Amino acid sequence: MAMVASRLSSRAVAVALLVLLVASNGSCAKHKKGGKSHKGAHAALTPAPSPSVPVPTPTPAVPAPAANGTNADYGGGWLNARATWYGAPNGAGPDDNGGACGFKGVNMPPFSAMTSCGNEPIFRDGKGCGSCYQIRCRAHPACSGIPETVIITDMNYYPVAPYHFDLSGTAFGAMAKDDRNDELRHAGIIDIQFKRVPCLYPGLTVTFHNGDGDVEKVELMESWPAEEGGEAEPTGVWVPMRESWGSIWRMDSRRALQGPFSLRITNESGKTLVADQVIPADWQPDAVYSSIVQFD
Repeated sequence: MAMVASRLSSRAVAVALLVLLVASNGSCAKHKKGGKSHKGAHAALTPAPSPSVPVPTPTPAVPAPAANGTNADYGGGWLNARATWYGAPNGAGPDDNGGACGFKGVNMPPFSAMTSCGNEPIFRDGKGCGSCYQIRCRAHPACSGIPETVIITDMNYYPVAPYHFDLSGTAFGAMAKDDRNDELRHAGIIDIQFKRVPCLYPGLTVTFHNGDGDVEKVELMESWPAEEGGEAEPTGVWVPMRESWGSIWRMDSRRALQGPFSLRITNESGKTLVADQVIPADWQPDAVYSSIVQFD
């Protein structure tokens, strides 16, 4: 399990499920595409009606999301959506390679720039962060029809459809036939299909799959101070953390906390995963710490 330790102090400890880091200022709504912000681009697609014209109630063209997430059982068929893209044509989306989920370096593995913002049924107030979806397009002449997998890393505040994927330029172009990536990106907005799939991160030791649900609780265990020449022993006390947003969890404390730290993660189905003393006593801010545990 890859983790990054953010700044621990006598007042706060922030721990993330996949990454522990400082909140990103980026969001899909703030990034630019083709010299225009998404807010402006999306507003142009859905102009406000005249005050004298009644506003019709839109009828969703796709099924409502499942109670515990969009297509969350991983066994559903393809659903209809619309896709746009932002950022550099061959980039990861945000200028800072971050996003509202709190992930950093989304241009690097395991994200590899195959990222997307999702509107609320997909982003789910942050619980959709890190979810993986297959997407494909067939309606445009440049579409290959071959499914590509993207990871949700950001929030889309200006949807143009009940389900809206605002993709990185890399992910959008990946749906194209060979040598027609730019042609597809030039379309700007296209109809696509999507379905949720297990996340398989090459080279990492944690994989969330089998439709087992999203993270519901993260707990932290401190260690007793090590005696001279000895090793620090866990206290045996699990303390619940608070979800700040996205993948960011924190613990507020009025005193300095004692590492090494262990983490216990509980998902929607009640299964738990424990990473024993995964963050060392001599932790460093923005460092990555790995464990060998994973959900089965």
